Amino acid sequence: MADLEERANVVASGSSRVGAGVGVRRRRAADLADCVRVLADVHAADGYPADWPERPAAWLTPDGLLAAWVAEADGRLTGHVGLSRSGPGGVAPGLWSLRTGGRPELTAVIERLYVDPRARGRNTGALLLETAVAHARALGLHPVLDVLATDTAALALYRRLGWTLLGRGEQHWASGRTVLLHCFAAPRGRAETS
Repeated sequence: MADLEERANVVASGSSRVGAGVGVRRRRAADLADCVRVLADVHAADGYPADWPERPAAWLTPDGLLAAWVAEADGRLTGHVGLSRSGPGGVAPGLWSLRTGGRPELTAVIERLYVDPRARGRNTGALLLETAVAHARALGLHPVLDVLATDTAALALYRRLGWTLLGRGEQHWASGRTVLLHCFAAPRGRAETS
Protein backbone atom coordinates (compact mmCIF):
# COMPACT_ATOMS: atom_id res chain seq x y z
CA MET A 1 0.00 0.00 0.00
CA ALA A 2 2.91 2.40 0.54
CA ASP A 3 3.63 2.21 -3.20
CA LEU A 4 -0.02 3.06 -3.93
CA GLU A 5 0.14 6.09 -1.64
CA GLU A 6 3.41 7.20 -3.20
CA ARG A 7 1.90 7.00 -6.70
CA ALA A 8 -1.16 8.91 -5.45
CA ASN A 9 1.06 11.74 -4.26
CA VAL A 10 2.94 11.89 -7.56
CA VAL A 11 -0.18 11.77 -9.73
CA ALA A 12 -2.06 14.41 -7.75
CA SER A 13 0.74 16.90 -7.17
CA GLY A 14 0.06 20.12 -8.96
CA SER A 15 -2.95 18.83 -10.87
CA SER A 16 -5.58 21.39 -11.68
CA ARG A 17 -8.72 21.29 -13.81
CA VAL A 18 -10.71 24.30 -14.89
CA GLY A 19 -14.18 24.66 -16.33
CA ALA A 20 -16.91 27.33 -16.34
CA GLY A 21 -14.78 29.64 -14.19
CA VAL A 22 -14.25 26.86 -11.66
CA GLY A 23 -10.80 25.55 -10.76
CA VAL A 24 -10.11 22.23 -9.05
CA ARG A 25 -6.93 21.65 -7.08
CA ARG A 26 -5.56 19.31 -4.42
CA ARG A 27 -6.91 20.07 -0.96
CA ARG A 28 -4.46 21.54 1.56
CA ALA A 29 -4.64 21.38 5.35
CA ALA A 30 -5.34 25.12 5.39
CA ASP A 31 -8.55 24.48 3.37
CA LEU A 32 -10.26 22.37 6.03
CA ALA A 33 -11.95 25.27 7.86
CA ASP A 34 -13.50 26.48 4.59
CA CYS A 35 -14.43 22.90 3.67
CA VAL A 36 -16.29 22.55 6.97
CA ARG A 37 -18.02 25.93 6.48
CA VAL A 38 -19.26 24.90 3.02
CA LEU A 39 -20.25 21.46 4.33
CA ALA A 40 -22.37 23.16 7.02
CA ASP A 41 -24.13 25.21 4.31
CA VAL A 42 -24.75 22.04 2.27
CA HIS A 43 -26.08 20.27 5.36
CA ALA A 44 -28.46 23.15 6.10
CA ALA A 45 -29.72 23.24 2.50
CA ASP A 46 -29.75 19.56 1.56
CA GLY A 47 -29.30 17.45 4.68
CA TYR A 48 -25.90 16.15 3.53
CA PRO A 49 -24.33 14.51 5.35
CA ALA A 50 -27.46 12.84 6.71
CA ASP A 51 -25.90 12.63 10.19
CA TRP A 52 -23.81 15.70 11.00
CA PRO A 53 -20.36 14.45 12.10
CA GLU A 54 -19.16 15.24 15.61
CA ARG A 55 -15.77 16.22 14.12
CA PRO A 56 -16.44 17.44 10.57
CA ALA A 57 -12.77 18.08 9.66
CA ALA A 58 -11.91 14.51 10.68
CA TRP A 59 -14.93 13.22 8.72
CA LEU A 60 -13.46 14.93 5.64
CA THR A 61 -10.17 13.10 6.25
CA PRO A 62 -11.21 9.46 6.75
CA ASP A 63 -8.81 6.57 7.21
CA GLY A 64 -7.65 5.32 3.84
CA LEU A 65 -7.89 8.72 2.16
CA LEU A 66 -5.73 8.72 -0.97
CA ALA A 67 -6.38 12.32 -1.98
CA ALA A 68 -8.91 15.12 -1.72
CA TRP A 69 -9.61 18.10 -3.94
CA VAL A 70 -11.45 21.39 -3.65
CA ALA A 71 -13.17 23.54 -6.23
CA GLU A 72 -12.74 27.29 -6.25
CA ALA A 73 -14.61 30.03 -8.08
CA ASP A 74 -14.33 33.77 -7.74
CA GLY A 75 -11.64 33.37 -5.08
CA ARG A 76 -13.62 31.16 -2.73
CA LEU A 77 -13.91 27.46 -2.01
CA THR A 78 -17.07 26.04 -3.58
CA GLY A 79 -16.81 22.24 -3.43
CA HIS A 80 -14.98 19.15 -2.22
CA VAL A 81 -14.38 15.50 -3.11
CA GLY A 82 -12.29 12.73 -1.58
CA LEU A 83 -10.92 9.46 -2.90
CA SER A 84 -10.22 6.59 -0.50
CA ARG A 85 -9.04 3.00 -0.59
CA SER A 86 -11.88 0.56 -0.25
CA GLY A 87 -12.30 -0.65 3.30
CA PRO A 88 -13.68 -3.86 4.74
CA GLY A 89 -17.41 -4.18 4.25
CA GLY A 90 -17.73 -1.34 1.74
CA VAL A 91 -21.03 -1.77 -0.08
CA ALA A 92 -19.99 -0.32 -3.47
CA PRO A 93 -16.65 -2.19 -3.63
CA GLY A 94 -18.45 -5.40 -2.65
CA LEU A 95 -21.09 -5.01 -5.36
CA TRP A 96 -18.40 -4.12 -7.92
CA SER A 97 -16.54 -7.30 -6.93
CA LEU A 98 -19.68 -9.43 -7.31
CA ARG A 99 -20.45 -7.86 -10.69
CA THR A 100 -16.93 -8.07 -12.17
CA GLY A 101 -15.22 -10.88 -10.30
CA GLY A 102 -12.45 -8.44 -9.35
CA ARG A 103 -11.15 -8.03 -5.81
CA PRO A 104 -12.74 -5.16 -3.84
CA GLU A 105 -9.28 -3.77 -3.09
CA LEU A 106 -8.98 -2.94 -6.80
CA THR A 107 -11.51 -0.15 -6.28
CA ALA A 108 -11.19 3.39 -4.99
CA VAL A 109 -14.20 4.98 -3.33
CA ILE A 110 -15.24 8.50 -4.27
CA GLU A 111 -16.75 10.17 -1.23
CA ARG A 112 -17.45 13.44 0.55
CA LEU A 113 -18.54 15.08 -2.71
CA TYR A 114 -20.46 18.30 -2.20
CA VAL A 115 -20.91 21.72 -3.78
CA ASP A 116 -21.81 25.02 -2.11
CA PRO A 117 -25.54 25.66 -2.77
CA ARG A 118 -24.71 29.22 -3.91
CA ALA A 119 -22.23 27.94 -6.51
CA ARG A 120 -24.28 25.27 -8.25
CA GLY A 121 -25.02 25.20 -11.95
CA ARG A 122 -21.37 25.66 -12.99
CA ASN A 123 -20.52 21.96 -13.50
CA THR A 124 -18.54 21.94 -10.24
CA GLY A 125 -19.73 18.52 -9.09
CA ALA A 126 -18.88 16.96 -12.46
CA LEU A 127 -15.41 18.57 -12.45
CA LEU A 128 -14.67 17.29 -8.95
CA LEU A 129 -15.92 13.83 -9.88
CA GLU A 130 -13.85 13.80 -13.09
CA THR A 131 -10.74 14.73 -11.11
CA ALA A 132 -11.22 11.91 -8.60
CA VAL A 133 -11.96 9.39 -11.37
CA ALA A 134 -8.82 10.36 -13.30
CA HIS A 135 -6.72 9.99 -10.15
CA ALA A 136 -8.18 6.56 -9.34
CA ARG A 137 -7.50 5.36 -12.87
CA ALA A 138 -3.94 6.69 -12.78
CA LEU A 139 -3.45 4.45 -9.75
CA GLY A 140 -4.89 1.45 -11.60
CA LEU A 141 -8.04 1.44 -9.45
CA HIS A 142 -11.71 1.28 -10.46
CA PRO A 143 -13.75 4.25 -9.16
CA VAL A 144 -16.96 3.40 -7.30
CA LEU A 145 -19.27 5.32 -5.01
CA ASP A 146 -22.43 4.99 -3.02
CA VAL A 147 -25.20 7.48 -2.42
CA LEU A 148 -28.27 7.48 -0.21
CA ALA A 149 -31.39 6.40 -2.07
CA THR A 150 -33.03 9.63 -0.89
CA ASP A 151 -30.39 11.90 -2.49
CA THR A 152 -32.17 12.39 -5.80
CA ALA A 153 -29.93 15.25 -7.02
CA ALA A 154 -26.77 13.15 -6.64
CA LEU A 155 -28.46 10.13 -8.24
CA ALA A 156 -29.44 12.30 -11.22
CA LEU A 157 -25.85 13.61 -11.55
CA TYR A 158 -24.31 10.14 -11.59
CA ARG A 159 -26.83 8.86 -14.13
CA ARG A 160 -26.35 11.94 -16.34
CA LEU A 161 -22.59 11.36 -16.31
CA GLY A 162 -23.01 7.73 -17.39
CA TRP A 163 -22.21 5.94 -14.13
CA THR A 164 -23.36 2.31 -13.99
CA LEU A 165 -25.71 1.27 -11.20
CA LEU A 166 -24.13 -1.78 -9.58
CA GLY A 167 -27.05 -2.38 -7.26
CA ARG A 168 -28.54 -1.36 -3.97
CA GLY A 169 -27.51 -2.36 -0.52
CA GLU A 170 -28.11 -1.55 3.10
CA GLN A 171 -25.53 -0.05 5.40
CA HIS A 172 -25.72 0.09 9.17
CA TRP A 173 -24.43 3.35 10.63
CA ALA A 174 -22.92 3.92 14.05
CA SER A 175 -25.93 6.12 14.87
CA GLY A 176 -28.04 2.95 14.79
CA ARG A 177 -29.72 3.87 11.55
CA THR A 178 -29.89 1.51 8.56
CA VAL A 179 -29.85 3.26 5.18
CA LEU A 180 -30.41 2.15 1.60
CA LEU A 181 -27.54 2.97 -0.75
CA HIS A 182 -27.38 3.04 -4.53
CA CYS A 183 -23.91 1.94 -5.61
CA PHE A 184 -22.29 3.01 -8.87
CA ALA A 185 -19.18 2.34 -10.93
CA ALA A 186 -17.60 5.02 -13.10
CA PRO A 187 -18.12 4.83 -16.84
CA ARG A 188 -15.44 2.79 -18.54
CA GLY A 189 -12.39 4.83 -19.48
CA ARG A 190 -10.57 4.76 -22.80
CA ALA A 191 -7.97 2.28 -21.53
CA GLU A 192 -10.70 -0.02 -20.23
CA THR A 193 -12.64 -0.11 -23.49
CA SER A 194 -9.80 -0.89 -25.89
